[in-house]
Amino acid sequence: MLRRLALAAGLALSSPALAVELGDDGLHKPTWLRETFKDLREDLAEANAEGKRLMLIYEQRGCIYCTEMHEKVFTDSAIEKLIRDHYFVVQLNLFGDVEVTDFDGTTLSEKQMALRWGVMFTPTLIFLPEEVPQGVSAPDAAVAMMPGSFGKGMTEALLIWVRDHGYDSGENFQKFVAERMATGN
Repeated sequence: MLRRLALAAGLALSSPALAVELGDDGLHKPTWLRETFKDLREDLAEANAEGKRLMLIYEQRGCIYCTEMHEKVFTDSAIEKLIRDHYFVVQLNLFGDVEVTDFDGTTLSEKQMALRWGVMFTPTLIFLPEEVPQGVSAPDAAVAMMPGSFGKGMTEALLIWVRDHGYDSGENFQKFVAERMATGN
């Protein structure tokens, strides 16, 4: 009996503790994602009205790196708090057919927009400024893009750097990360 309890406890501890629900599209659906009509101009206005930054995240069904980000990085309490408190997150599907309207008025499916924007990796995080000039596309307006999966330290640093407008001061992101590492943050 004790052996069975030990085995059950071991299995419970070895399972992902914070698995994130998958949607019908096979993408992770944390509660901080926003369901929108994917008109980026409207999404930016809504993010600004809430005092948050617009962040787009491209993902795909079966992406092991997306799973890693959702289960090991985004579930970190400090990172999840940064996202909830400071970001308005819209998910896009690398192979999806939902229409997306870019800031310049171009409307394409998610997969066509990914090609237009040069998105090749999932996950890819795209961070937008509070104001996007007329006629500019999302990647041209972006203040930062993170293609691929990164660990907690790098992801948290990027969320803080964007939140605090590190790019406005000309502060190099890698220098920002190195300074955080040197001070133990």
